[in-house]
Amino acid sequence: MLSELLLELGAEIQDPEEESFLLFSQRVPSQNLGFIDPKAKSLELEVAGRDLVIQQSPSIFSSDREEGTTGAVVWKIAPLFANWVASDNNFLFKTSILHSNSNVLELGCGISGIVGLALSPKIRRYIATDQDYVFKMLKLNLEDNLPKPKSHKTGQRRKGKPAAELSANLSSTNIKIVHLDWETSLISPILFDSCFSGLNLPQGTSLDLILACDCIFNEALIDPFVRTCVDLCRLPKAESSRRSVCIIAQQLRSHMVFEAWLFAFHQNFRVWRVPDERLHEDMRGGSGFVIHLGLLREPINSCI
Repeated sequence: MLSELLLELGAEIQDPEEESFLLFSQRVPSQNLGFIDPKAKSLELEVAGRDLVIQQSPSIFSSDREEGTTGAVVWKIAPLFANWVASDNNFLFKTSILHSNSNVLELGCGISGIVGLALSPKIRRYIATDQDYVFKMLKLNLEDNLPKPKSHKTGQRRKGKPAAELSANLSSTNIKIVHLDWETSLISPILFDSCFSGLNLPQGTSLDLILACDCIFNEALIDPFVRTCVDLCRLPKAESSRRSVCIIAQQLRSHMVFEAWLFAFHQNFRVWRVPDERLHEDMRGGSGFVIHLGLLREPINSCI
């Protein structure tokens, strides 16, 4: 499985500084900061062949919340990445990294739930993680865009629908919402074993894929983010031969922040850039977006 994966990826990145130079020497289109429309209270998007209506919180986004507000709106890369990762011809499915029994965890899912809505129908368990402030709207967006009876239109909530019914509908899906703060949360098998409750899976069921979509905005986030990726990949596994794969999608903004992230990530992970021929056209070189794949180094280097 991993040998097939490496054939799809091509050359491994050896020099983070060279990778940064190659990416930022391309003409990068202006994307502003990269959000779609931070003033809109809702967005209509087509993702993975489905029409979604996603609620945002412009007030939270523009607030001075110290812990951050970037998860309160939808960023341009999110629907593009969701379309790509959920595509049937994605090399992750072709190489069996992803399959119907896969368990996937997303770091920094934000309020939209877009990636989970696109990918969760194709896998066993999707774990959406972030800070608590996004959860109220995240739950609403998941509930509003989950498959509905024909009489209930996507993106429109039935008037008077009881809260208990909302919770029951969300709990019946394979999407699990978990609080995970990179700086303060303790990552342990107990925390993630609870994510698989009710699935009759062996103790130590592993994460097949850990993904993050546009989560690195400043250098202060880098060490906690990379440490979290390392800790997740180190979780005990029922099958010792299985390895968790990290997929990191980003918009190219600051070469200094990107290079600092890649140096830190490369210290703990073997890293590949996903080549253009494995991407949709809207995420290829020159688009201003990039996707990297990481495998935890063995033997494990000292953690950041």
